[in-house]
Amino acid sequence: MSGDPFARAEPLTLMAEPRAEGEPEMATREGVPARLADGGRRGTVAAANTAASALTHGRPSSATPPAVTLEGVRVSFGDHVAVRNVTLAIPARQVTALIGPSGCGKTTLLRAVNRLHDHTAGHVDGSIKLGDIDVYGPDTRPELIRRRIGMVFQRPNPFPAMSVFENVVSGLRFNGVHGRALLRDAAESALRHAALWDTVKDRLHQPAVRLSGGQQQRLCIARALAVEPDVLLMDEPCSALDPIATAKIEDLITRLAADVTIVLVTHNMFQAARVSDQAAVFLLGEDRVGELVESGATDELFNEPKNPRTRDYVAGRVG
Repeated sequence: MSGDPFARAEPLTLMAEPRAEGEPEMATREGVPARLADGGRRGTVAAANTAASALTHGRPSSATPPAVTLEGVRVSFGDHVAVRNVTLAIPARQVTALIGPSGCGKTTLLRAVNRLHDHTAGHVDGSIKLGDIDVYGPDTRPELIRRRIGMVFQRPNPFPAMSVFENVVSGLRFNGVHGRALLRDAAESALRHAALWDTVKDRLHQPAVRLSGGQQQRLCIARALAVEPDVLLMDEPCSALDPIATAKIEDLITRLAADVTIVLVTHNMFQAARVSDQAAVFLLGEDRVGELVESGATDELFNEPKNPRTRDYVAGRVG
């Protein structure tokens, strides 16, 4: 394809979803997220302004209020408790890795953060807050939480019947964003943030499933970024990828953390060491229920763990 890469983009005709009283604005103009509306400059400027007083090693210091706070969280399915007693503060604009063996509740906990258990048999106890918002509060709209907390799953899941372009803007369309120019700007900005624009700019209207596995995963990341979430949850995003694609995703994760808080589930200890600022270790208790054992700065947790169970896990003696 040559010429305008958006030449076949159709104008959107959906009406914007009405905003509930007291619900914060999601956009600066006609539903376009602020960082996308100015081509990414707002997030960059905000990060630069913060850096002068609140950054340590290029990331916010511990004095910065956490993006997500969990207190006494327990997730159960009927009589089965999957994970319990999780109290954890997720720092803003950092990468926090949830590590531990399979079956100890990491993904279950991740899905609880943006209410993905609402339509399953899962029951969440305790408190989860996004900033000052009670995620499970009686007046909290789940769709608002999911706009602000994005999710990238273990395997790439682009919508197979949609083009690359339509995949990226699908979340915006769902939220009632309309206007051809706005969608074009949002798509390009999200694809650039996902380091995919140069690869797909001449293939925007081809089926997304024609992309490689690594490109599809970056497309899913772009789709999540298009609505400008505050937090991005990533459930083993590299587990189905080859080493080259994995390296690209890891590089993308570290760069995105300048603007977005990232919570990453991984079984790969080396990956956690490479990309995360903070880490939390989950292990099974004697009754086979997942529990948080220790959390802290990744370097400290790997090199000087305080809990003997953590020490055994990072040394490879258990798990």
